[in-house]
Amino acid sequence: MRVVIVTESFPPEVNGVAHSVLRTAEHLVRRGHQPLVITPAPAHGADCPPHTFGAGPGAAELPVVRIPSVPLPGYPQVRIALPSRRLGAAIAGHRPDLVHLASPFVLGARGVQAAARLGVPAVAVYQTDLAGYAHAYRAGRGLGEAAAWHRIRAVHRAAARTLAPSTPAAQDLTAHGVPRVQLWPRGVDSVRFHPRHRDEALHRALAPGGEVLVGYVGRLAPEKRVDLLAAASALPGVRAVVIGDGPSAPGLKAALPGAVFLGRRTGDELARCFATLDVFVHTGPLETFCQTIQEAMASGVPVVGPAAGGPLDLVAHRRTGLLVPPRDGEAVARAVATLAGDNALRAAYGRAGRAEVTARTWEAVGDLLLRHYAEVLAEHGGGPAEGPSLAADPPAPVAAPAVASAVVTEGLSA
Repeated sequence: MRVVIVTESFPPEVNGVAHSVLRTAEHLVRRGHQPLVITPAPAHGADCPPHTFGAGPGAAELPVVRIPSVPLPGYPQVRIALPSRRLGAAIAGHRPDLVHLASPFVLGARGVQAAARLGVPAVAVYQTDLAGYAHAYRAGRGLGEAAAWHRIRAVHRAAARTLAPSTPAAQDLTAHGVPRVQLWPRGVDSVRFHPRHRDEALHRALAPGGEVLVGYVGRLAPEKRVDLLAAASALPGVRAVVIGDGPSAPGLKAALPGAVFLGRRTGDELARCFATLDVFVHTGPLETFCQTIQEAMASGVPVVGPAAGGPLDLVAHRRTGLLVPPRDGEAVARAVATLAGDNALRAAYGRAGRAEVTARTWEAVGDLLLRHYAEVLAEHGGGPAEGPSLAADPPAPVAAPAVASAVVTEGLSA
């Protein structure tokens, strides 16, 4: 099967969209399909090494077409593709059976139009709460949020199917008039992210007084609300660790004077940092999924997260971690204090979290994506025009965890 993946972000950028697209392309190659990735070009001079899957003479290199782009004003790490004939030419030249739109908004909107002109079905993967971001960045206040939802509806209504990463995201899309929404969660590498990577020497270096290490991993941007760690960071016996970079870094360093800022970490180094934490805290209230929560759970680390969006599907309250009301720094501090003061509780939550995610492999969710592709192609009037066929008997879907029924407001004592 020939698939064009049109994505708003791709490595060398480091974020959830870029990572999931790379994993998707890798899975397609491993299953014998032929993907092409189309993405905004990174900043001039950025290193873009080729992506090769497999080893030896059978290794396959992923073809990537990079469209000229400009930085998003105020957030230069995000690139916006410029209008270009290269997009339509690349899609038509690949002769796809299906177009996969990853977090479509600018480039993805043009991608769905190109797919329609070719008579090719498109699957749109919703991954970024752009309406929430518009509100967080005060883009015209209510007008910015309404305009974002208008754009989201227009793009996703043109797709044959929309895939949401969590139950709350699916419900939000449906409530805003997006049709044909189904679930497609994300996988986690539970081999890379593993408790065995805990590094006691690193723990001593970061917490020389034996403090409990409480960490955040992710972009440092306004929508992530990392400032909500301030009260927890000030707790006695707690040392906050912030891993990541972004435009909010200078302000956060002033707001969290006792925290350690490690900058961006990737690969095995990131896995070591995750496993060395005692508690993981995610503060962002706008997560459609929240991959870092899964990575913390795979690392055997108890989680504190907001009772909103994707974390509702991921965190079992009082079993793998604690859910708190979103945008409430004092609630975050109370949850951290509960876990910091109880070694046995942290260990129990960490074990339960690890057990919860080990079956959520990228292979399992990749095969579920192939099931979605097969259903869309069948609805469109047949299978792929050429190339390897889809599995005749795709595996059962990955079940989405139950959603908490309401925002957690009760006390957080052990």
